[in-house]
Amino acid sequence: MTGPLYTLDDLSSRDRLDAGHAKPARLAVIGCPVAHSLSPRMHQPALDEAGIDARYIKVEVEPERVAAAFARMQELGFIGCNVTVPHKFEALAACDQVDPGARETGAVNTVVFREGGISGYNTDGYGFAEAVRETLDLALPGASVLIAGAGGGAGGAIATHCAANGVARLVLVNRSMDKIEELASRLHRYHGEIAIVTARLDDPGLPKLAASVGLIVNTTSLGLKPEDPSPLLPGCFLPQHAVFDTIYRSGTAFQEAARAAGARVGTGQPMLLHQGVKAFQIWFPGSDPAAAMRRGLAAA
Repeated sequence: MTGPLYTLDDLSSRDRLDAGHAKPARLAVIGCPVAHSLSPRMHQPALDEAGIDARYIKVEVEPERVAAAFARMQELGFIGCNVTVPHKFEALAACDQVDPGARETGAVNTVVFREGGISGYNTDGYGFAEAVRETLDLALPGASVLIAGAGGGAGGAIATHCAANGVARLVLVNRSMDKIEELASRLHRYHGEIAIVTARLDDPGLPKLAASVGLIVNTTSLGLKPEDPSPLLPGCFLPQHAVFDTIYRSGTAFQEAARAAGARVGTGQPMLLHQGVKAFQIWFPGSDPAAAMRRGLAAA
């Protein structure tokens, strides 16, 4: 675990939240689980370098308690928070105002607490595009992309960003079909020119679909634990593939299966960095936290 882990109960008062600390907690990442998150390790150095009197903390929030967490943060004078698995859909519903990009995505991963209400944004798609460019030297316009776990918040955000940035073809894959059929319908409304295919993760035709794309992306939570299997069978990977794992732990089964097939592989830490930079700039317009955040992640 990287740093203290707080709960919803700890948001009951400033005395409880800030006891023993020189700086007040004013930013956070919420999730379930969230103990593994490296977000504080990159945001805190950026806050310190900018001279901002604030701590960035991790708060474990149970499902269906996101609105309660936001209300308490608002009362305690928080600046904002990041939102991770599985709360990105619930976060959208709990916001008073939602950025158009996040509305199209259908999920929120960055929140700003203002006097006029709670505002929601999504920086996942931006972070993904920057990470793929940086680690795989790949641009999205004209690309063909398979997204495993496209029914989740990060998967939907990445699919939406891909569609908005000119990919030619999307293969949306998920355990169940309802969420990705809804996502495909929404993307067709905004971006009717893109070819979109949907399939289940256990579809026997998935290797053939994978062979038709150039970029394969894992946005499932498989890989958070060392014992997790790959969401895709080894037969889905080919030497010509570029493969990106949004999990920022190295050596996942997904990554190793891709490497064994001779594919180029990128891991999720650069995505964490770039979506975090974008979130920080939403909280603090005009800031430039990238170098401090990169150092923090390297130290972690």
